[in-house]
Amino acid sequence: MDEHRMTDDYFRAFEDRRPPPPLPYSPRREMLWQFLATISLVIGGWYIVWRWTASLNPEALWFAATLAIAETLAYVGLLLFVYNLWRDQPIRLRDAPALIEDVDPASPEAGRPISVDVLFATYDEDPELVRLGIIDAKAMEYPHPIDIRIHVMDDGRRPQMRAVAAEEGVGYITRDTNEGYKAGNLRNAMEQTAGDFLLICDADTRPFPTMLSRTLGYFRDPQMAWVQTPQWFYDLPQGRRLPDVLSDRLGTWGRRLGNAVERVAGEWWVGRDPFVNDPQMFYDVIQRRRNRVNASFCCGAGSIHRREAVMEAALRAFGAKVERRVIAAEEEITLETRERNVAPDLLDAIRTEAVSAEILAPYRFHVSEDIFTSIVLHSDRERGWKSWQHPYVESKMLSPQDLMTWTIQRFKYAGGSVDILVNDNPLFRRGLTIPQRLMYGATFYSYLGAIWNVIFLFAPVVYLFTGIAPVSAYSDQFYVHVIPFIISLELAMMVGTWGIPGYAAKASYLAFFPLGLRAIWTVLRGQRIVFKVTPKDRNAGRFLKLVRAQLAVVGLTAAGVLWGAGALLLADTGHSATGVVTNALWGLNNCIAMAGIIRAAIWQPSATNDTPEVT
Repeated sequence: MDEHRMTDDYFRAFEDRRPPPPLPYSPRREMLWQFLATISLVIGGWYIVWRWTASLNPEALWFAATLAIAETLAYVGLLLFVYNLWRDQPIRLRDAPALIEDVDPASPEAGRPISVDVLFATYDEDPELVRLGIIDAKAMEYPHPIDIRIHVMDDGRRPQMRAVAAEEGVGYITRDTNEGYKAGNLRNAMEQTAGDFLLICDADTRPFPTMLSRTLGYFRDPQMAWVQTPQWFYDLPQGRRLPDVLSDRLGTWGRRLGNAVERVAGEWWVGRDPFVNDPQMFYDVIQRRRNRVNASFCCGAGSIHRREAVMEAALRAFGAKVERRVIAAEEEITLETRERNVAPDLLDAIRTEAVSAEILAPYRFHVSEDIFTSIVLHSDRERGWKSWQHPYVESKMLSPQDLMTWTIQRFKYAGGSVDILVNDNPLFRRGLTIPQRLMYGATFYSYLGAIWNVIFLFAPVVYLFTGIAPVSAYSDQFYVHVIPFIISLELAMMVGTWGIPGYAAKASYLAFFPLGLRAIWTVLRGQRIVFKVTPKDRNAGRFLKLVRAQLAVVGLTAAGVLWGAGALLLADTGHSATGVVTNALWGLNNCIAMAGIIRAAIWQPSATNDTPEVT
């Protein structure tokens, strides 16, 4: 079967799927969320103070203080997360602009239609996959005359990709090297295009007809630099209901058992989104609520950029880098010659050399070029550039379909973010407002969570094996402080993310710890985070070697529970019944969180479920 047919058959199975609508704005829900979040933070602060002042086990301060530090760091993350989610805004769309003066009042070309360059970045993906995106881009609708130019940016320099572009009647842009990876690809394309706006698409992005008609209206504000639309993976495995699965295996009794479980626990899906790829929580909750302080950042595919903003930011950054080179060279010369000033001719030569040495890069050559460019634009106080997270899904794309692909993608996100935090810390960048610093800080701080999550995962194991407690006693005071905090926090988050299940995301965040630690260690050692294109094809096989750390958590916890139970039976004075039960339940929660990624490592698509087998 040829490549075109294989791709076409794969996509046909999901063509009828439609994205979820954005969460509706509700003033009442916002008030309830803020009320519950405030209560949760107050109780959480009360708990942290109690931990440090009245609960530490004086006979094992090494353990008690370590866990208390982890809890404190997690509480700081909670503060940042609540600030991020604090307030939503009503959904309002602006009318699509008709002419250039509607989006650029100072334009000398008043009366001409708006022009948009649609850029598809590709390297080694199936050309027929890119064709599908091109076809959908050609079908985009707009209520006014508009100049839409579609270009394929092929860093793979492939004759097959050039042929697809020619057959579809779109531009084909390539270059001799792959310098800067995707950022360099974009820079090269910007040098050869001239549209007022840029629509950035990955190789698998398939724009909906409304992509431009519902987003260009934001650019009526001349300070709007970019608009990010939600990414939506339309091929996510839908899974099967528990009664159906049990019915296949156990017949009528299995269906009855499944129905009984669902009456207690609600709908239970088996094999649904095993990699927790659904990004609705991120775009519809986290990013959308950053609009209130102008801090939603660009995420690449599905974003629309004002060319003027991107180029102006690049020129400013270029000028600053040149000036730093000149100053450094000038200081070196004055130190060597002991002259106060450098001769004007020599200074001009130094500046000329610095200009030729630096690269004008609209998108910084970085594995996380999207968020870095966002920081640069947001910090430009003189122009006051703005961003906006659009609430409606305007395109569809492919999700990682195996744990190897998922690992590559998540390590790239984590490593790039930690690299920016360590080497270009936005908290100290001039021009950002305090709210913007807090929002970016919340993003980067979350990637440090792997450090304290390791402590949370292995703390119950330490107690179960040794009987050494991190608290002075598992007394009534302990439960009086910890249980209200857990309950209030769960209620607050349930309301704050109303309509979007949160447990899978929390479990995935906890199970992410090996990748997070690896990303942090890679950056601290000064190693470069290498850009790797996220594969669009499924890698066959099982990937248990990628979850060895998570398997170790499960195995050690299970062994610890058995050991602790045995210690109770043998009347070991180091263990208490309340301590064993508490840590066993804590460990069970950890194991449930690890179970998701372990299942993902062995997950295989069902030929009778979501993904048809292709031969």
